[in-house]
Amino acid sequence: MTTPGRRETQAERTTLAWTRTSLGVLANGALLLIKDAHRDASAFRFVAAGFAAVLALSTYLLGVRRQRLLAKRPLPEGISPRQEVYLVGASIIFLILISVLSVTV
Repeated sequence: MTTPGRRETQAERTTLAWTRTSLGVLANGALLLIKDAHRDASAFRFVAAGFAAVLALSTYLLGVRRQRLLAKRPLPEGISPRQEVYLVGASIIFLILISVLSVTV
């Protein structure tokens, strides 16, 4: 939400989007760890939670990098984050798969 008289920049919106994504991934990893915490958890669940933590950190760092890139004036050429978006998207799909497998095992 923007405050009156202040325009939100693209760099700020980009950072917020990448941060929200990383927090969502981190929450997934935390939920994997606390689900049935009173019982013995399989090692696969810890692997999935670790992957979620690594993915959350890398997504956050990508967001910081994007913010710095978009804050430059004039904007550099070729600033499309296509590769990063595909990489994070594929990693999140993989995280979903291993999360489902770790919960059912």
